[in-house]
Amino acid sequence: MSIRGRAYIVGAFEHPTRKAPEHSVAQLHAECARGALLDAGLDRRDVDGYFCAGDAPGLGPLSMVDYLGLRVRHVDSTDTGGSSYLVHVAHAAQAIAAGHCNVALVTLAGRPRSEGSAGTQPRNYGAGAPDAAFELPYGIATVNGYGMVAMRHMHEFGTTSEQLAWIKVAASHHAQHNPHAMLRDVVTVEDVVASPLIADPLHRLDCCVVSDGGGAVIVARPEIARSLGRPRVRILGSGEAPKGQDGGRVDLTVSGAAWSGPAAFEEAGVKPADIQYASIYDSFTITVLMQIEDLGFCAKGEGGRFVADGNLISGVGRLPFNTDGGGLCNNHPANRGGMTKIIEAVRQLRGEAHPAVQVPGCTLALAQGTGGQLGSRHGSATLILERE
Repeated sequence: MSIRGRAYIVGAFEHPTRKAPEHSVAQLHAECARGALLDAGLDRRDVDGYFCAGDAPGLGPLSMVDYLGLRVRHVDSTDTGGSSYLVHVAHAAQAIAAGHCNVALVTLAGRPRSEGSAGTQPRNYGAGAPDAAFELPYGIATVNGYGMVAMRHMHEFGTTSEQLAWIKVAASHHAQHNPHAMLRDVVTVEDVVASPLIADPLHRLDCCVVSDGGGAVIVARPEIARSLGRPRVRILGSGEAPKGQDGGRVDLTVSGAAWSGPAAFEEAGVKPADIQYASIYDSFTITVLMQIEDLGFCAKGEGGRFVADGNLISGVGRLPFNTDGGGLCNNHPANRGGMTKIIEAVRQLRGEAHPAVQVPGCTLALAQGTGGQLGSRHGSATLILERE
């Protein structure tokens, strides 16, 4: 079922906290839900669909619907890691188009900073995972898995640490204007490559921040969106794709965006050159580089040259990205940064981004999420959004 124009994002909210030791995860979800409803001009009694992922406590939607005091007729707990929330927006649009709900609430929240989760711990998705026995003995963690991907990209295409550093530089130029960003200092390429090596070839400043917090968005039927008196953000296209080990036949230089991106562009009826702003998942600088290539903004292997010299900086480059500072500088709540990618894309399309980074006349934006481990198995999701 095509979702082109079948639903709108009518509310968006990013929790301002970056450390919340006094909050429960459920409380953060609730505060994000309330913020998104206020932004949309809706009440919780208007919500008849609820979407959450593995960051939600208890029994996911069963626990959270009760906690939030909702009466819904449709729920979805699809979990593809950090890309879950982009998948949820697409699934919400499909549910709305099919008549299963009228107003869908999507929430994310977590406390990894308060709980001491820094991405250096070994990844363990459960002893029952079919390939766990072949991977866990080697101690793969988030940082060394992405380091392996970066090293392979450098080997194949001659990508350099200095080129990767430009991604962090761009993010820092944007974060200086965000009062909630964890890292607001503008950095240089030299600063990035001189920062401590964490997982060769990735330096500390190549890595995202770890934060508490969360966010929420609300997706609604077109007639409801038109009644709210808010700038209307229409969902034009979506794509989702998992990428795994394929029995060892894996290319570390390709991400799932190579499949989710083309699907979203085809449904939206637009091409990469039409995109005016891009929110791109940035757990590490290499994550951004890979997705820029796989989404078609440049050819495979040319990402290093594409991002060099500030091409991602708003007002300077060809592809303004992550104008809130992204995961590299702003926040990465629940170790799942996909929700904030949607929120900043909505801000840009509404003309509500900071004036210093607002893309003039922005009417077409892309949000891209990745969840899991780029070096082994991950989910990818792409949304194309339009200011109507």
